[in-house]
Amino acid sequence: MTAGINARVLIVARDDTLAGALAEGLDRLGWRTITARHEAAAASALADLQIEAAIVDLAGLGDEAVGLATRLRTACAPRKLPILAMSAPDPFQKDRGYDLVLSGPIDPAQAVMRLESLVRTAVAEEEFDVRFETFAERGHNLETPEIDASPYRVLAIGEPAPQFLALSNALTRNGAEVVGAFTAFTAFDYLHEKPFDAVVLWAGENPHEALSIAAGLRRNTRLYHTPALLYIKAHSVITASEAYQRGISDVASPETPETATALRVVELARAFRRQKSVRAALERARTSGLMDAATGLFTRDLFASHLMRLARSGEARNRALSVCMLKVSERPDLQAPRAGGWVARAIPQIGSMIGRLVRVEDTAARLAPEVFALALPATSLQSARAAGERIAAVIGCTAFEAGQGATPFVIDFELGVAEVPSPEGVGRALEQAAAMAQPLRTG
Repeated sequence: MTAGINARVLIVARDDTLAGALAEGLDRLGWRTITARHEAAAASALADLQIEAAIVDLAGLGDEAVGLATRLRTACAPRKLPILAMSAPDPFQKDRGYDLVLSGPIDPAQAVMRLESLVRTAVAEEEFDVRFETFAERGHNLETPEIDASPYRVLAIGEPAPQFLALSNALTRNGAEVVGAFTAFTAFDYLHEKPFDAVVLWAGENPHEALSIAAGLRRNTRLYHTPALLYIKAHSVITASEAYQRGISDVASPETPETATALRVVELARAFRRQKSVRAALERARTSGLMDAATGLFTRDLFASHLMRLARSGEARNRALSVCMLKVSERPDLQAPRAGGWVARAIPQIGSMIGRLVRVEDTAARLAPEVFALALPATSLQSARAAGERIAAVIGCTAFEAGQGATPFVIDFELGVAEVPSPEGVGRALEQAAAMAQPLRTG
């Protein structure tokens, strides 16, 4: 392949009817693309470049589309390749092997949102494979991800308009269980009571209320990844691009046949179920008994073993790997809490907060009483620093007890990051991150 190409997304399309505008939009949004007209060119790109995801335009592929997803993943192996397909609404087939099928044309902002989710799921699956080996070496077998086979649960929010009721009926015919909520208050009551695989929002005469509900989903850590489809009128004051930029996963109108819209909702729910299964499997690792008892994080030895495996995995999969060190800062005003043991008492809470603030595919460890480390797969040096700064900022806003009559104290961190270039460079990267750690005031 041509040297110097830094594409993140491979688009497989016979022509630029749909792919052209999508490629231009993705390029503008920071997801550099490369287009292949035939399978051989696609396989070559996957073998030579750090492609994170693929988009396949099924129009015009004919018989070549049969088994194409499997062949593309084989060409990309051992790196896991999420594949999004563009297709007309009617021929959705779940046995084609694509992670998500959307009806074209796809808005670039919508594609970015879905690609981010699919890539994170792929990285999380790779992390599970590596973590499985690390834990098995110590006699603990992690439970493999199991996708819930029960009917998809969809929450339909909005006024009971005829088109909205028709969509609910179409979803039911596709095997989904639909719960209706006429107000935002009722909707969030349902969302907090039970899990849903997708949310459908009816914009009606007031699309801003529907968007505020979507914003509420994105502000909630438990509901953040739940896909939301917005049902808007063809001439709504809210455009599809605006909706995607505000967290909506897909947009439909009453002019779209409800059977097609129902299939789109089911596709979103299917992808979300898979993501949840991987996240749940990784979360279960925290109850393995191998973790640091006080914080629930990886111990120093477990982290060292796992980081070496991650480095080998990153090299084989051609993915970046970065490490981040967080050390409680030696501030003069912390001397009293430290002497009184209050900093030590706060460490379990701090460690627990770090464990909740990292992505599920990241590995957080406690290396020393006041030193924490993060292993961040598929993460650049710049992104690793941003992750460390975000965690430090959140914890820096927390006040910890300093004893009766004493003013609560806050924690600052010394932060250092480094990229792991190879398995042989693991130790050097940790040393570099520790040496580069600088005080980071978060108050």
